Amino acid sequence: MHKLYTDAGGRLGGIPWNVYPRPQCKRDSFVCLNGEWEFAVTEADTPPAEYDRRIRVPFPPESLLSGIDEVFPETATRWYRRTFPLPTEWAGKRILLHFGAVDQHATVFVNGAEAGTHSGGYDAFTLDITETVKAENALTVAVTDRLSDYVLPYGKQCAKRGGMWYTPVSGIWQTVWLEAVPETYIRDLKIHVTDHSADIVAEGVTDGTVTVDGQTWPLCGGRVTVTPDDPHRWSPEDPYLYRFTVQSGEDTVESYFALRTLDIREVDGLPRLCLNGKPYFFHGLLDQGYWSDGLFTPATPEQYAEDISAMKALGFNMLRKHIKVEPEQFYYDCDRLGMIVFQDMVNNGDYSFFRDTALPTVGLLKRDDRKLHRDPATRQAFEEAMERTVLQLYNHPCICYWTIFNEGWGQFDSTAMYKKLIALDNSRFIDSTSGWFFGGETQVDSRHIYFRKVKLKASDKPLVLSEFGGYSWKPEGHVFNTEQTYGYSKLTTREELVAAIRRLYTAEILPLLSQGLCAAVYTQVSDVEDETNGLLSYDRRVAKILPEEFADISAKLKL
Repeated sequence: MHKLYTDAGGRLGGIPWNVYPRPQCKRDSFVCLNGEWEFAVTEADTPPAEYDRRIRVPFPPESLLSGIDEVFPETATRWYRRTFPLPTEWAGKRILLHFGAVDQHATVFVNGAEAGTHSGGYDAFTLDITETVKAENALTVAVTDRLSDYVLPYGKQCAKRGGMWYTPVSGIWQTVWLEAVPETYIRDLKIHVTDHSADIVAEGVTDGTVTVDGQTWPLCGGRVTVTPDDPHRWSPEDPYLYRFTVQSGEDTVESYFALRTLDIREVDGLPRLCLNGKPYFFHGLLDQGYWSDGLFTPATPEQYAEDISAMKALGFNMLRKHIKVEPEQFYYDCDRLGMIVFQDMVNNGDYSFFRDTALPTVGLLKRDDRKLHRDPATRQAFEEAMERTVLQLYNHPCICYWTIFNEGWGQFDSTAMYKKLIALDNSRFIDSTSGWFFGGETQVDSRHIYFRKVKLKASDKPLVLSEFGGYSWKPEGHVFNTEQTYGYSKLTTREELVAAIRRLYTAEILPLLSQGLCAAVYTQVSDVEDETNGLLSYDRRVAKILPEEFADISAKLKL
């Protein structure tokens, strides 16, 4: 069963997640609308006669932290309602209403008037509500979630959860907030970096200044190239961030960038993934971003930093964010703490055990994916979500690698998707097909290996072991399902688990470095429901392996 993680720690008081949710475009004006909302559920889109329940935003209603803890049928509409006053000092400003993420379809009303709609459960959206706000306001959000049609990305949510499929989520699961801006304002920032400069574009304005480390550069046509003296490059070992301010007219925002480069080079006859011009071993973990009490949303934003720091203490320098897009706080913490992110796109499309698991397991890995998942609406939804993911996360220096398709889930025309993605972002590594069906254009040779010894053949592309391991041990009193266990090797004690992980790295991973292995992703950071193959328990209260038990292994995983 799901368990509360934070009650014992006393960290549930006040407004949850009351932190500025967009660290790379931060203003002084900020009103957090998280906390207790009125809540009701109706069939179809019929408005409720009354709001008879209370929900805690930003936690999905299926979670314990929401106060609801219930999975609703697909035909249901979830209705959220609350009031808010407009700060008097915001008079004469434009008022923006932001949603970090709502799963899946949201219709927003302000004072009874429809303010806008959004479809897609993993990306942020903003509505200009200037014309409808008053001194006192009523905000209503109607949400539907059609999980079974497989059109919109859904990741590992499943109506019949179990094994590697998890409790579904719906509704508001990231911060809802307001800010005030002048009539002409900085709508967004786009930052492209090299090893010595940052090209900054301030969208929505033409004139202004950018100030970095006491030096000021003018914006020309909304753009400026900043070249710091004696460039300080970002890496997990030295996660240096340049903080800067953009001022244009009456608008001012704070942001940051990091200088770093990624490329593929031949070193000693082998293709290598390079960070800042040098071969770098990406020593990573699968990170699915599920929590025992909040499902998609941890109880506090600080828990991201706690996970990141715990994995860094073990010597890991990378997390593969597995078919989920997190709130920007997660990526900010990775930026500032020094944790590389391999970011997956969130899959849509139907899953077939025979096609997507059985056939690849027996070695049938080459397929012409142009004929897979032919539904035009499903393909279009994936493409649109991929583009929104890249645009939303583009500025984060921690993201070094995009994964398009995972194990054939929703996979189609990987070459076309590779070309689309590289047109959006040619500054990061691209893994078109992680795990199974390969053959299209990609930048890496990406494999998943479970249930057998890890062996890889030399390739003309950098070798990436994008999933392996998954050893399971269930710490008593800290598991979701006491009856069933999902993992790839089952150990009975913590000591057995530690010994098995050490053997795996020593005997099978370390020897592959000299043969071209550039990255390895162990499964996984934490247990998730039935899966008990994490290095942390699902409630994060048990560390299954300690830094002193793994530090020597991590120290050897360097190029």
